Amino acid sequence: MTTAPHFTSAASLPTQSTYQSRVAEYWNAEENPVNLELGKIDDLYHHHYGIGPADNSVLDEPDPTRRNDRITAELHRLEHAQANCLADHLGPLTATDRAFDAGCGRGGGSVVAHLRYGCQTDGVTISAKQADFANAQAAKRGIDGQVRYHHRNMLDTGLPTGAFGASWNNESTMYVELELLFAEHARLLRRGGRYVVITGCYNDSYGRASREVSLINAHYICDIHPRSEYFRAMARNRLVPVHVEDLTEAALPYWELRKQADHLVTGIEDTFLTAYKNGSFQYLMIVADRV
Repeated sequence: MTTAPHFTSAASLPTQSTYQSRVAEYWNAEENPVNLELGKIDDLYHHHYGIGPADNSVLDEPDPTRRNDRITAELHRLEHAQANCLADHLGPLTATDRAFDAGCGRGGGSVVAHLRYGCQTDGVTISAKQADFANAQAAKRGIDGQVRYHHRNMLDTGLPTGAFGASWNNESTMYVELELLFAEHARLLRRGGRYVVITGCYNDSYGRASREVSLINAHYICDIHPRSEYFRAMARNRLVPVHVEDLTEAALPYWELRKQADHLVTGIEDTFLTAYKNGSFQYLMIVADRV
C-alpha cells in the first residue's frame, strides 16, 4: 500500500478572494447546535442535511428532555443516511485507493468513506478550526494515518495530480465557482475516477432564483448555482454524468422534523420547505466519471 504524504495546515489563510475570507471567518466562528449536537452522538459530524422517511413518533415523546434527545438522534440518522447515499456512488474503491472530500467541514463524510471502503481520504476545508477539529477526531478514532484533513482551498489543493480514485462535494459547491472547482476535481482524479456531488441548486425551468433561494443565500453567505450550470461546467472539465437523481422529495421529511426541533431550529427551515415545494429549489445528486 502506498502511504500518502502528510500535509500540514497552511501557515496563512488559503483563500483566493475577499469573499472566501468571509466564508472562512464564518466557519471558524460557527458553533451551531444543529451541527455539533448531532455529531456528539457518534463522533460523526456532518455539515449537510438528511434524506429518507423520518420516524415522527419521536415527536410524541412526553418527556421534554427525552423528546429533544430523540429528535436529535433521528435527525442525525437522516443525515447519516445522506452520507451513506453519497458513499454508495463513489465506485469500487479499495484500501489502496485515495479519495478526496472537497469542503469536508468537520470531517464526517471522509470517515464514512474510509469505513466503507478502507480507502485513504484527504479532506480539505477553508476553515482552520474545522481542519484541526477533524484531525483530532481522526486521531481519536485511530485512523489519522488513513484519514487526513487539510486547511486548504478546494479550488487549489496542492494535492497530487491523478492520485485519486474518487472525489466529492457534499453541500459545499455553493461557496465556489463551479468552473474552477470541477477543473481541480478533474486534475486530481485519475482517468475513470468517480466524482459525486449532492447539492441544493435552483431550478432553471422555474426562472431566475426565487425569493426563497435568495434568503438561503443570505443565511449561509453562499451563492446557489442554477441546475444547468453544473452540467455545463462538468462538460467543460471532462466530467461525464452517469447518474442523476432528484432527492428533493426525499429531503422533505428531514426539514419537516427539524422545524419542530425547538432546540435546534435556525430559522431557515420554512424557507427550505417552501422552496422545495414551490419547485424553485432542488436537492440533486450528480454522479460523473472523469474521462
